Amino acid sequence: MDELRRRQYLKALGLDLWLSRDTPDPLAVAEAPPAPVGVRRAVSEVREARLATPAPEPAPEAPPATAPPIEVPQDWTRARALVADCRRCRLCETRTQTVFGVGVEAASLMVIGEGPGAEEDARGEPFVGRAGRLLDEMLKSIEHSRGTDSYIANVVKCRPPNNRDPQPDEAEACRPYLEAQLKLVKPKLILAVGRVAAQRLLQTDTPLSRLRGQLHHWGPDRTPLWITYHPAYLLRSPREKAKAWADLKFVSRFLGEAAS
Repeated sequence: MDELRRRQYLKALGLDLWLSRDTPDPLAVAEAPPAPVGVRRAVSEVREARLATPAPEPAPEAPPATAPPIEVPQDWTRARALVADCRRCRLCETRTQTVFGVGVEAASLMVIGEGPGAEEDARGEPFVGRAGRLLDEMLKSIEHSRGTDSYIANVVKCRPPNNRDPQPDEAEACRPYLEAQLKLVKPKLILAVGRVAAQRLLQTDTPLSRLRGQLHHWGPDRTPLWITYHPAYLLRSPREKAKAWADLKFVSRFLGEAAS
């Protein structure tokens, strides 16, 4: 390497300090005395930086936007209007329509699921697919139905994409609407169907297997809350229907005693 090219190369590496002829060439380590440790490290670091371009680090995932607080609606008309035009979370971007709830507005039993599926999103009514038909049969077994002393709603009022679980921030955005429904219905018993509904209502990550079989309470009025499997899960795991039947028998006994 001639002198001019050597100088250009060293300058490109940012090693202008070693352009003097009196200073050992840091690139000619085989022919010159060893450079000081600091110089060798500098040369090595510059070479590595030029020869190896590190992969760009992925941008940190943006935290979910927090929906601004709103007052819990105090009447059915206001609650329905707010839900119908809701833009409080990302689910509004993929829904066909909101799914408010259905049933008797002063029911003794309120059934709460996790969120609408494809058929619910299309029709605007909760639990209308295969899981909905099974839920109807479950209620019928204890002499209840959508039109006779039951009210049915979901934790979130819009369908999550691909039927995924609602995210915590989505459930939190919808919480005022669910609170309004619970306070307006004033059920004697809440029946949470499935893990997501149970965990969101109780604000816990405890597994469903540990939540079932004991009476919980919701809200400042401590409304009794019972937990069973989601009908969609029972369709996939029919052997668990016996446990669900035991849960339903408790619901029936509890409501019978509450009525008397």
